[in-house]
Amino acid sequence: MIQGTGSSVGKSRIVTGLCRILKQDGFKVAPFKAQNMALNSYITREGLEIGRAQATQAEACGIEPSVLMNPVLLKPTSDKNCQVVLKGRVYGNLSAMDYHEFKAKLKKVVREAYEELKSQYEIIVIEGAGSPAEINLRENDIVNMGMAEMADAPVVIVGDIDRGGVFASLYGTVMLLDEKERERVKGVIINKFRGDVKLLEPGIKLLEDLIKRPVLGVVPYDYSYIDEEDDPTYEMKRVRLRNNKAKSVVIKILLLPHISNFTDFVPLSNFENTYIEYVKPGKSIGDADAVIIPGTKNTIGDFIRVKEWGWDEEIKSLAQKGAVIVGICGGFQMLGKIIRDPYGVESEIKEVEGIGLLDVETEITKNKVTRKAKGRVLGHKKGLAAHLSNLEVEGYEIHMGYTTVKEGSETFAAIRRKEDGEEVLDGAVDKTGNIWGTYLHGIFDRGEFTKKFIEFLSERKGLKTSESKPDFVNFKEEQFDRWAEILRNSLDMDAIYRIMDLEPKR
Repeated sequence: MIQGTGSSVGKSRIVTGLCRILKQDGFKVAPFKAQNMALNSYITREGLEIGRAQATQAEACGIEPSVLMNPVLLKPTSDKNCQVVLKGRVYGNLSAMDYHEFKAKLKKVVREAYEELKSQYEIIVIEGAGSPAEINLRENDIVNMGMAEMADAPVVIVGDIDRGGVFASLYGTVMLLDEKERERVKGVIINKFRGDVKLLEPGIKLLEDLIKRPVLGVVPYDYSYIDEEDDPTYEMKRVRLRNNKAKSVVIKILLLPHISNFTDFVPLSNFENTYIEYVKPGKSIGDADAVIIPGTKNTIGDFIRVKEWGWDEEIKSLAQKGAVIVGICGGFQMLGKIIRDPYGVESEIKEVEGIGLLDVETEITKNKVTRKAKGRVLGHKKGLAAHLSNLEVEGYEIHMGYTTVKEGSETFAAIRRKEDGEEVLDGAVDKTGNIWGTYLHGIFDRGEFTKKFIEFLSERKGLKTSESKPDFVNFKEEQFDRWAEILRNSLDMDAIYRIMDLEPKR
């Protein structure tokens, strides 16, 4: 089991890399995280919702993502409340205090999922959440040492040196554990290091003497692409390293307070002549060839902030200048005229006027739509929509409510939600063809669709269009292998195999 000194120290990336190494070494391996708090989720083949990190880790294992890998998913809707997803389906909205009391009832759910997964694989790599040293949450813990005890798993703790204080955080974490918990800790990892490892050696020796546990490796800060779960920081840094803004199509993505599934836009950055920039809260959008409003777990709440920051007026101004405006899921809802929440599903605000660039109206309902879908863009006569006409699209839906297209707009695509199902309509396009929205997450994963999208923007700007059509699936596979190689070179894998009481197969 991989635990950490805190959130965002790199647990998910370490687990992903270890999963890939174990797969390469011939083991049948799967990931597991009992309870995940993240807005970036994934829909399994059965239409069940799990954390994006576990889906990514499953891909690194070369297996199909399963709800067994993440039986409890928490999706924050505000600072004090979250939507609780149990075994892939919405259970309801709970406050932090209510959920803390509810956790005792979840042990059975977690245990059953873990035992079923364990029966199917040789190795389970378990990921913790936050820190096991959150002593105020020790009672009824189901995700850190409580989970380690449930699975009888040895534990390795990861610390983040990039944020500073790694020796103190590793020492403090180990020392705050009780004696029984401390016995499970077999070593620690220092993650996100920049510089010469020799400078760390005196500190490493002293830390090992203090905690009586080995440092199993020092992992460098690396920009290998691994789907991020709830913090786009890695991705924001990675895209800064790519392409020249002055000679590229400029695409701005709004960093909404409750942004979800920001991984939707990663394929755009892999094309030549594209410059991707995330617009931070409160900052001006500025000039752009295209603006994307992403999904969000709180459409109305986030849209209130969009208006406070003046993004709605900037978007309307850019649209008048001919910029392409795209809305995905919650972003699609914001582009419409009205968003209603009559049942108070997301907030206490019952209705707001949207940006109004699409003639659509949205009503948020109690039922959550979670399903995979594929289909085609309908035939359109103008702008970007015409350039995308009749192309195949594929993705998945995660949303509350439905959107009705009125006379001032037309439907964007026809999709099938099951292989043998009838076609239904999705999304909307304005009369210019340059403003459109869809409920499909992952729509840019398909290379031909994204190539045409970039091609349209490039031609308008007088830039040379790329002949390449990057394959996002192959790209991710290459990145898994690259990251696994970095971990192999950084970690004492022989020691990790001894911790697991296993012999390497290769």
